[in-house]
Amino acid sequence: MTTWQLTIDCADPSVMVRFWGPALGYVVQPPPEGHATWNDWYLSVGVPPDELDLDGDGSDRLMDPDGHGPTIWFQPVPEPKAVKNRLHLDLYPGGRDRSRPMEERRALVDEAVNRLLEAGASIFHRYPEDFDGTDVEGYFRTLRDPEGNEFCVS
Repeated sequence: MTTWQLTIDCADPSVMVRFWGPALGYVVQPPPEGHATWNDWYLSVGVPPDELDLDGDGSDRLMDPDGHGPTIWFQPVPEPKAVKNRLHLDLYPGGRDRSRPMEERRALVDEAVNRLLEAGASIFHRYPEDFDGTDVEGYFRTLRDPEGNEFCVS
């Protein structure tokens, strides 16, 4: 079996950790054993201090508290996001059970979207409202996280 983590380039890992942790039900991954903070660990492996956010503790990783999902590392990069994502997350606040009545599914999506908007997301697209001429049944919202990365809630 191959283990993996999701690495997301960003400008400010601490902002992304504060947004995505609650959005996914994830928690901050503790630093490696023997280190009080992630900054302590990064300094111990030779990362220059000027590349670290020394105002915080350096927490830039999330983990599924139940151990089922992949870990996520928010890797700081100097360049801003420039184009549409080539990879995005789909969040299913009610699970992927399509047998629920549409009104119930809409309510779950709207509740999750409102929570994410309060946390710093913005709406990018609304389906079906923004998609004239489509006849696919469904209801979802495409949002952007605090750094502009697109993701869907359905």
